[in-house]
Amino acid sequence: METGSFREALGQELLLMAREYESLVVVTPDLAKSVRIGRFKEMYPNRFISVGVSEADCIGVAAGLATTGLIPVVAAFAMFAVEKPFEQIRNAVAYPCLNVKIFATHAGICVGRDGATHQAIEDIAIMRALPNMTVLAAADATETRTAVRAALRHVGPVYLRLGRDHAETVYDREQEFILGRADILRSGSDVTVIACGLMVAEALKAAVLLDQQGIDATIVNMHSIKPIDEEAIIEAASATGAIVTAEDHTRIGGLGGAVAEVIARACPVPLEQVAIDDRFGESGSQAELYEKYGLTAESIVKAAKRAIARRDCSRRH
Repeated sequence: METGSFREALGQELLLMAREYESLVVVTPDLAKSVRIGRFKEMYPNRFISVGVSEADCIGVAAGLATTGLIPVVAAFAMFAVEKPFEQIRNAVAYPCLNVKIFATHAGICVGRDGATHQAIEDIAIMRALPNMTVLAAADATETRTAVRAALRHVGPVYLRLGRDHAETVYDREQEFILGRADILRSGSDVTVIACGLMVAEALKAAVLLDQQGIDATIVNMHSIKPIDEEAIIEAASATGAIVTAEDHTRIGGLGGAVAEVIARACPVPLEQVAIDDRFGESGSQAELYEKYGLTAESIVKAAKRAIARRDCSRRH
């Protein structure tokens, strides 16, 4: 299966967008090489700022630039873009609703061998809890490009969550990325799998495995986590009566929590989560960690069967 790099796609798209948005400025806490924005620095030295290893200052500088009418993009690892400078994001960006974009690679345990200290597995929960903050997650390199454009078009704070590097190709061509609207990749009648980020590819693999067992699955790429597509969730819950969420994130407060909030209020149905249990990550390759932490197509298949069994049991009673 073809793959593409989140980081390379981010760097390339920022170069393209710099031509369209003359007010675009990139700010980083000394991670230009790691997030593949070195070419931007070479091409636009007057629109590039490295604050050194000082994440709080990075957010503060971006907030200040935004007050002048510029469009600052903070580019860094998710751990250093979101979790270390959370107070500054809350009070200097989200509270005044400034037009700062945070584009973060290395989200989740896909970071791999850098280990738990570098694996941001709580970032969706943290960022979606902030008023005024938009939270997005790209499934592959192609969607990274369209997500960057959508984030820049939106006026207000945006957090775009990306993987570390290579992702299996979900989109062989660009699709319009609309904030607040999910992308239905496959329609089925027995169960709905709602995934984000790298888990979208696993969800599509799971659909093939389920189909071989006579189970017809709807697959949803929930690339806009906040605002979330409530209508799509309610329609899926009503149509299949069984939901599975899949994400490279703790099961607490992430995509699964967001979906649960919608169905609990509007259309209660069984929901199963494929996510990281309440624990930290560890060092290992992405493949090893995904297998150990159950972030696989096979885990989605098992969760789908559990959700279906719960639905059928409730219908009998």
